Amino acid sequence: MSNNTGWIVGALVIALFAVPFIGLATTGSNDGGSDYTSVTQTQPASEPAASTDGETAPLAAAQLDGETAEPAVEAETAAAADTKATPAKTTETTPAEGDEGQIDRDRVIKAEAESWLAHGRTYSEQRFSPLAKITTKNVDRLGLAWSYETNTIRGLEASPIVVDGIMYTTGSWSKVYAVNAKTGEEIWTYDPEVPGEWGRRACCDVVNRGVAVWKGRVYVGSLDGRLIALNAQTGKVEWDVQTTNREKFYTITGAPRVVNDKVIIGNGGAEYGVRGYITAYDAGTGEQVWRFYTVPGNPSDEPEHPEMVEALKTWSTGGTEHKWWEVGGGGTAWDSMAHDPELNLLYVGVGNGSPWTRWERSPGGGDNLYLSSIIALNPDTGRLAWHYQTTPGDNWDYTATQHMILAELVVDGRPRKVIMQAPKNGFFYVIDRTNGELLRAEPYTKVTWATHVDMETGRPVENPEYSYKERTREIFPGPAGGHNWHPMAYSPMTQLVYLPVHEESFFYSHDQNFVYNPRTWNTGNDFAGVGEGVDAVMAELNIGPDQLAGIGSLKAWDPIAGKPRWQIAHDTTVNGGLLTTAGNLVFQGTGNGRFLAINAESGQILKSIDAKTGIIAPPITYLIDGEQYVAVMAGWGGGAAVNTRNNSAAVHRYGNNGRILVFKLDGDPEVPPQPSKSDELIPEPPAIEVDAAQLKHGEQLYRRTCAVCHGFYAVGNYDYADLRYSPPEIHEAYEDIVLGGMLKAQGMDSFADVLNKDDVKAIQAYVVTQARRDYDKQQKEAARVTNAGE
Repeated sequence: MSNNTGWIVGALVIALFAVPFIGLATTGSNDGGSDYTSVTQTQPASEPAASTDGETAPLAAAQLDGETAEPAVEAETAAAADTKATPAKTTETTPAEGDEGQIDRDRVIKAEAESWLAHGRTYSEQRFSPLAKITTKNVDRLGLAWSYETNTIRGLEASPIVVDGIMYTTGSWSKVYAVNAKTGEEIWTYDPEVPGEWGRRACCDVVNRGVAVWKGRVYVGSLDGRLIALNAQTGKVEWDVQTTNREKFYTITGAPRVVNDKVIIGNGGAEYGVRGYITAYDAGTGEQVWRFYTVPGNPSDEPEHPEMVEALKTWSTGGTEHKWWEVGGGGTAWDSMAHDPELNLLYVGVGNGSPWTRWERSPGGGDNLYLSSIIALNPDTGRLAWHYQTTPGDNWDYTATQHMILAELVVDGRPRKVIMQAPKNGFFYVIDRTNGELLRAEPYTKVTWATHVDMETGRPVENPEYSYKERTREIFPGPAGGHNWHPMAYSPMTQLVYLPVHEESFFYSHDQNFVYNPRTWNTGNDFAGVGEGVDAVMAELNIGPDQLAGIGSLKAWDPIAGKPRWQIAHDTTVNGGLLTTAGNLVFQGTGNGRFLAINAESGQILKSIDAKTGIIAPPITYLIDGEQYVAVMAGWGGGAAVNTRNNSAAVHRYGNNGRILVFKLDGDPEVPPQPSKSDELIPEPPAIEVDAAQLKHGEQLYRRTCAVCHGFYAVGNYDYADLRYSPPEIHEAYEDIVLGGMLKAQGMDSFADVLNKDDVKAIQAYVVTQARRDYDKQQKEAARVTNAGE
C-alpha cells in the first residue's frame, strides 16, 4: 500500500497508539516557521538539591565560560552471585582485537566529559554533559558540522555512543553504523537482515534506540529478538544469541546496557500476548547468566524464581476458564534501565499488561505484579531488591518503561538518593532508590483516570467516573501517555528535569467479546467503539480527521516542588528527547523539523535550526580536538508519530530521509534540503460499488486491523503509511498484498490468518471512500485557486 510517490511499503507496523488521540488543541500552522507558541515561567522551588550522584557537581555561573567540570567518581560495591548461570546457544570467539570501543566500568563511572560512553552518558542516565564550549553566550553561532545519510525512511530513535573519536549508532531495522565522529566518514555498517515481514510484529515502527559498547565490542538488539555482539573495529559478528521465542510476536527495539560485564536486554510485544522478561548475558561469550520474568507463568508449573511466588498472589482467574498465562500477561521491559554502581542495583522499567483491559486479563482482580513497575535488581544475580508499582492493576496501557534518572536531592530537608520517572500514567515520581520509598508524585500533564497518588499507600486513587468497563469513556492520558520513551534530562546546575510532554486523550472501550489471537493485537479494547467516540468529537467540533491532535510541550520540571518552572508549547504533539549541558543549555529536536538550543534557566529559545526532518531522538554531545559537537538522529516515525496527526510535522512538507546531523560552533548555517512534498496530490480513487453494510464492515475491520499503522481514517501521518495516495496498481493488487504477502520483504506481511477475500474488499472499499472524500476536497480547492487566479 502506497502513496503517489510510489513507495510500496505499508508495513502495517502495529503502532502502540492505535487511533488519533483527541487533545485540547487542534493542529498548529504548517508553515515551517516557529515551533512554539509561548514560554511560560512559574516560581522556582525554595528547596535546593544536593550534589548529583556520580555526575558533575552544580556549577557557578562564572564557570559557564569554561570547558568542563571534573565529574565525581562513584564508589563501587561488589556483590557475590547467588544464582547459577544458564548456558545459551552461542558462537564462542576470541576477544575483540584493536583499540576501538574500549569502554569498561571504570571509564563509565569516571564519566569522561569528552565522550558519550553509555546510553544516558553515565549509568545515572541524567543526559547532562559537563562540556561548556557551547554556551548561552555563543550558541547563536551553532551550525552544521556534518551530516550522514542512513538511507532509511522510517523512524530513528537512537542515542549514539561516542568513544575515542568514533560514533556508533543504529537506524531502522536494527542496522548499525560506525562513523568518524569528527568528519562523518563511514567506517563500517552492519545489517542484521531482519526479515521484512517482522515489521508486522513491531507495535511501534521498526525502530531501534541504540547500541552498547564494551571492551572492543558493539552490542545491538535486533527487531527479531536477537542480541548480537560485533567487533568494534570491523563490524563483524562475534556472537549472536536468540533471546526470544521466534514463534511468538516478540521484538527488541531498546538499547542494551552493559553492567558488570553482563549485557542486559529486554523485549517488546505485549499487545500480541507475550510474557515479559529481562535477561543478562555474559559480555564475552553470550552465555545467559540470569533471567527475571516480570509476570507469572502457568500456576501449575514450578516458579522460575522466588519473585514469581509473590507475583502469583496478585493475579486471578476469578473462578473463570480464563488463563492469563496462555495470553502471556505482558509486562515487557522494552526500554528504560539505569544503574547505581555504589548500591549495585539495576533499575528496570516494566510495561503494560496483555490485554490492556484488566477485566479480561485478570478477571478476579489484583495488582498484577510486576506490570507497570520499577524493579530494582542485583545485576549480578537478577534477584529483586525492591519494586514500586506506578499503576497497580493497569487498565490503560500505562507502562513504566519510560526513562529513569538517578540523582541526589534534598527532600524535606534530608539528602536522598532518588530515582525519578515520568511514566505514561501522567504522574511524575521521585522515589528513594535505596528502598523504593515514594517521596513525591504529582501530575505533569492532564490526568482524569485518577484524582491523585495517595502518599501514605503510594497508590493512585482511581476516579470511578472514568471507568470504561460498561461504556466508552474519553480518558487522559491515552495509551501514548503523558510522556513516552523520549528521554528526559536532568541538570545539576538548575536542579530541573527537562521533560517532553504530551497532552492527549483516548476513547477507551471495553471489548465485551474479547477473544485472544496471538497474531493480532490483544488490548481488550473495541476499536470500533473507540472510533465512534472519535467520530462524535469531530462532529461536535466540526473538524476533520486531519485536524485531530493533542498538545506537545517541553517542561522544565521541578521534582521537589512538583510543578514546572517554565514550559514551551510546541506545534507538534510528538517531539524529541532531551540533552542538557554545563553551557546552561537544553537541546531538543521537534516534530516540525526544528533543532532548538534553549536557555536552561529561563526557557528562552536561543537558536532554532531548520533540520528539514522531524526529530524524535535525543541529542548527545562530545568533544574532539578541543571542539564541542552536538549530534542527533533525524527521522520521523515511532508509535506516537504514526497516529498523532499534526499538519505542522516536517514530514508533511519534506521527505523522511533519515540522517545523523552533527552541529558545532561556526558550522554551516543551512542543513542540506530534502525533496519537497508540496506538489503531492491524491490520485483519483477507483470507482467501487459497495452497499452500506459492506462499507460499515470495512470500516470496522480497518479500524481493528489497519488503523494502528495507516491512520484511523486512512489519514496517514507520514508518507509510506497514507493509503489515500495509493496509485491504481496498488488497488489492483490489494488481495495479493494483504493476503498473498506480495510486499512482505518491504515490511507488509500477509494477513491471510485474520482476513479473507471479502474482508479485503470491504477494507478497500472503506479506504476508497476516505480517499474520495479528500480527493474531492483537493479538486475543489484547486478549482478555487484557479478561479481566483483568473
